[in-house]
Amino acid sequence: MSWVAAVARLRARREPGVLVTVAAVRGHAPRRAGAKLVVGRTETWGSIGGGNIEAVAIDRARELNGAAGPGSEPELMEFALNDKAAGRHGVQCCGGAVTVLLEPLPVVQAVAVFGVGHVGLELARILARHHLDLHLIDSRPDMLTDERLGVLADAVAQIHVHHTPLLPEEVLTELPPGAHVLIMTHDHAEDAALCDAALRTAGLGSIGLIGSSAKWARFRQRLATEGGHAAAAIDRIKTPIGIAEITGKEPATIAVSVAADLLRSFEQDRHRVVPSPVPAVPYAPVAGGA
Repeated sequence: MSWVAAVARLRARREPGVLVTVAAVRGHAPRRAGAKLVVGRTETWGSIGGGNIEAVAIDRARELNGAAGPGSEPELMEFALNDKAAGRHGVQCCGGAVTVLLEPLPVVQAVAVFGVGHVGLELARILARHHLDLHLIDSRPDMLTDERLGVLADAVAQIHVHHTPLLPEEVLTELPPGAHVLIMTHDHAEDAALCDAALRTAGLGSIGLIGSSAKWARFRQRLATEGGHAAAAIDRIKTPIGIAEITGKEPATIAVSVAADLLRSFEQDRHRVVPSPVPAVPYAPVAGGA
């Protein structure tokens, strides 16, 4: 398997890894500069020459895997290949020297946008320019046509499109652990069902809801009385979403505000310990409209 395919496999598994590259060679060495090795939690793909170099690099990569996060930094390792430089896993006496670059491949953030209307599409256009997994969900097929989503053709993000004509909330259980959820559908009843289901889905990241304070007051009451959610659980839903100081109502302005707030939360997550999630309530849909 090529190193490119190995990196793609780790991303698909949402497993952290390390890309190990022979960055420079002086004198004789087992592999030329550019040789690559991909190290996952339990598997490796490729080779940087075997022996002590590779074994030590794998050991360090596995240490980095245990701590891999969005802020993980690349590292350089130097190896002298002579009989006087005994390594942890033996001696390599090719006569040269090798510099190895270790680049952490952390699990990328995942964001799910429920509702790809005017604001949802503008938000997708912004988030698609970032290195993340972006899930776009809508119950209306005309919102997810190839022609409409063509503006995302040059996306950096990996985009996953979900057409859910009956129960959009079922997608919540298919999202990767830690996925951030943004609820902005065309239908308040659909929004209410998604809020209820999101609070019952363990392992999600943040939950955001677009809308007014009046809408949230109705939702909050129903989530407590009909949904049986505790106040601490309901407080997980952030509404309004976005940066408060940005007050424009144009779809593109709202999208910029929401995206900026989300990216700011990603930065904050790097520097804090995330508390254990509030226990989920067994699934029982909230009935009726919002």
